[in-house]
This record gives sequence, C-alpha cells and structure tokens, in this order.
Amino acid sequence: MSLIKLENIKKSYPLGDEMLEILKGISLEINAGEFVAIMGPSGSGKSTLMNILGCLDKPTSGRYFLDNKEVGTLENDDLATIRNQKIGFVFQGFNLLSRTSALENVELPMVYAGVPDFERHKKAIKALKAVGLEKRMDHQPNQLSGGQQQRVAIARALVNEAPIIFADEPTGNLDTKTSIEVMELFTKFNKELGRTIILVTHEEDIAMYADRIIKVVDGEILSDTRNKK
Repeated sequence: MSLIKLENIKKSYPLGDEMLEILKGISLEINAGEFVAIMGPSGSGKSTLMNILGCLDKPTSGRYFLDNKEVGTLENDDLATIRNQKIGFVFQGFNLLSRTSALENVELPMVYAGVPDFERHKKAIKALKAVGLEKRMDHQPNQLSGGQQQRVAIARALVNEAPIIFADEPTGNLDTKTSIEVMELFTKFNKELGRTIILVTHEEDIAMYADRIIKVVDGEILSDTRNKK
C-alpha cells in the first residue's frame, strides 16, 4: 500500500505575462518505510517537489494522496494539521530558535500539538538521547557545532513520532565526517524505527544511503532506480 501517491502533478508560477512551469507532470508512489533520495541539479524542480510532498505548497494541477487521503486540494489550516501529525522536517540551515535551548527547540512541535508540559519534556529528552545529545540539552544553538545543531533538528523531526521525515539538503552545511554521522542517524531511524525518509540532495555520495534514487531534471522524473548497496 502506497503511503504517498502523486498523479500527474504540475506546478507553475506566474512570470510576467506568462506561467513558468516548474513541475511538468510528476507521477510516483512511495511506500511506508522506504528511504528515498530525490536528486537533481539546481533548478530541476526537486525542492518544489519536496514542498508539495511535505504539504508546504499545493500543486497547480494533479492529485496528491497521503495515507490514502487526497491532500493536494486542502486548505492551509488542514495542511498544517497534517504536517504536525504526519511529517517531520530537517533543513540545510537547521532552522533552530537562536536564544532557546536544544531541549526547548525539540519541544516546539509538541507545543503546537498541545502536548502537556511533563510529557513534552520527557519525549524531548528521549529524542535528544536518541541522537546522542543528552549532555547538550541545555545548550543554545550558538554553543553547538553544525553537526550537533543538525542532530537537534533531527530530534525535533522525530519527537512527534511522525511517520515521514523530509530532509532537504541536510548535509549541505556540514563537513564530510559530520555528514556521514548524520546520514547514519537517518539510516538508523529508517531501519530500526521504520520511519519513511525522503531526502533531497545534489550529492551522489549522500544519495547512496537511500534504498531508492529518483532523479529529477527540468521538472520531470528522469530515472527511478533501486540502489544496489
């Protein structure tokens, strides 16, 4: 059973008197528990595709089913609810609150979800322990290395137990050693916890951690292959 199903998804933006077509009819299915990398050069449409998959944007046309529910036509409030319940995000720039501890940053999605204080605190500690930051919970982002900040972001993505984690160029600001550590975390949570991981990257070596590699060029899927590890 498909967790994600796209049918002829198109996305256009107005550019002067014309419409700039970014996605030109994307159809694909992703099953629960898959680790998928979406690759493509700058301007290929991969980030636009990620935004639609992550319910951050709506397609111009086509149909998007998430967990058997059509979500491509939902209102913004309904999309926000779906994001909070089903999706965790990890971005290249970490997106942490600067004057807030690692623990408080991880608690943030649960604040929006209305989780009580005690449970929120307990779950955040558990998530930070899972990424190896139990000794850095009271540190603010400027007291953490880039790799540690990304681990906080991963803990935040995990804490609501969302079944899907979207990672948009998660190693883009990291050195090689730290990139490997971060990708090993994603692999661990995919294999051990069964989380569906959808990774956007332009780096071949990072994409090789995935089980499946989808290459997007000029708004279309060029190839969709299984990774032979």
